[in-house]
Amino acid sequence: MAEATSDTDTDVDAAAELADWVDDNWDPDLTLGEWWQLLADSGYAHPSLPENAGGKGWSHGDAVRAMRVLAERNVVGPPPGLGTMLAAPTIAAHGSQEQIDRYVPEILNGRKAWCQLFSEPVAGSDLAGLQTRAVRDGDEWIVSGQKVWTSQGHYADLGLLVARTDPELPKHQGMSYFAFDMDQPGVDVRPLKEMTGRTFFSEVFMDGARVSDDAMIGARGDGWRVANTTLAVERASIGAGSVGFAVAAPGQKANQFGRRVGDIVEAAAKRKVGGHAPGVGMKLYGRWTELARSLGRTDDPVLRQEIMELYSMLQVNRWNLQRARDKNQRTGGEPNIAKLFDGEIHRRFRDLSLRIVQADGMLAGASSATDPAIAEFVLHAQGPAIYGGTDQIQRNIIGERVLGLPREPGPPRDTPFSELPKNV
Repeated sequence: MAEATSDTDTDVDAAAELADWVDDNWDPDLTLGEWWQLLADSGYAHPSLPENAGGKGWSHGDAVRAMRVLAERNVVGPPPGLGTMLAAPTIAAHGSQEQIDRYVPEILNGRKAWCQLFSEPVAGSDLAGLQTRAVRDGDEWIVSGQKVWTSQGHYADLGLLVARTDPELPKHQGMSYFAFDMDQPGVDVRPLKEMTGRTFFSEVFMDGARVSDDAMIGARGDGWRVANTTLAVERASIGAGSVGFAVAAPGQKANQFGRRVGDIVEAAAKRKVGGHAPGVGMKLYGRWTELARSLGRTDDPVLRQEIMELYSMLQVNRWNLQRARDKNQRTGGEPNIAKLFDGEIHRRFRDLSLRIVQADGMLAGASSATDPAIAEFVLHAQGPAIYGGTDQIQRNIIGERVLGLPREPGPPRDTPFSELPKNV
C-alpha cells in the first residue's frame, strides 16, 4: 500500500499536537487495554471521525500525518482492522447517534473486532447480486446465506452485513445493512488457508441467524448506498497504505488487552529484523533498491529503468491522494484510482524483487543472497488487484460514474431482483 505524505501547516500542527500528547501519556508499562482507552478518550484513535463519533473532525491529511507521529515515537498504534478502517466511518456517516454510541467506542478502544460480510460465491464482482436473505420476524431479522473472503472473520466479534430484505425490489434497492453479531447460533465461520501459508480470510455460513432491527444501519432498502460508503473508504484506505507503527490484534477472541505495550513494541522491532516486508511504499522501495545495490544489480539498465518506473508510480499515487483531499480538484474517482494503483504497485514490486534476486526468489525463508520477505510477498502480490473490488470493477466505476461512459448492457435497472437471472 503506497504511503502518502502532506506538508501543509495544518498537518504540522496536528502532528505537533499529537507528539505533545504522546510525550505526556506514553508509558511502556501500560497494558494494551489501558493505552487503547487513552487513545480512544483523547480522540486520537481515529481523529478523522467527527467529534460526535469519538474523533476530532480532522481532515484525512491531518490524520495521516498525525498517525505517522506514532511510528516516529515508536509507540503502539490505535486498534487496527476493519472496525477502525470501515465500520467506524460507515456507522458515523449513516448510523443514528444511538448506534454511534453503541458501536463506535468499542471499536476505538479495541474491545470489539469487526469483519465485512459483503462478498458471496455468486456475488463477488457484482456485489448488488448478493443472495443472502434477511426475513423480518417481529423486532428481528432471520438471516440465511453464505459469505466468502471475509477478512479475519474468525477473529471478529461483529460484522458489517449486507443482506437482501426486499427481493421484489430492483437489486440495488432491496438490500439493507446491519451490524451483525458473529457469536451466535446459526453462524459457522470456516477459515481459509492461503498459498502464503497464512489464514487471513474465512467463509461464513448463516442459517437462521438473527439480527435486531435496531442494528440496521441506515434505512431499510438503503443498504447499497451505505455499502458504497464502506467501499469508498476501503478503496481509499487500501490505496493510501499504512504508517508502520506497532500494532496488536483487537477484539475479544484475540484478547490481548493485558499485554504490556512496551513488549508489543519490542516484538514489532524483532519482526522487522526478521524480514517481514513493510507496506508497499518508499520504505520497501528503499529496502529493495539497497538490496539491488548490495548484489551489484544496479548496473543493469533494464533494472534501473524498472526501479525508476516504480518510483514514478509511487509519486503519482501520492499526488492522486493529495488531490483527493482538495475539494476543488476531486473528480470522484480518486479512491478507485488509488485502488488501481495499489494493485499495479504490488505487481511492480513483485516483478522488481524477482529481477533483483533472480533464482533466489524461489526460496522461502532466509537466504544469504536475498531478502527473506520476498518469497511471501511474491505469493501475496496477486491479491490486492482482487480484494476490495477487482481492477475491472474499478475501471467500470471510473468509466461510468466519473467519465460518463455508457453503462454495460443488461436488464433495465427497475427489474425486480426476483426476476433477474441468477448464478447458481
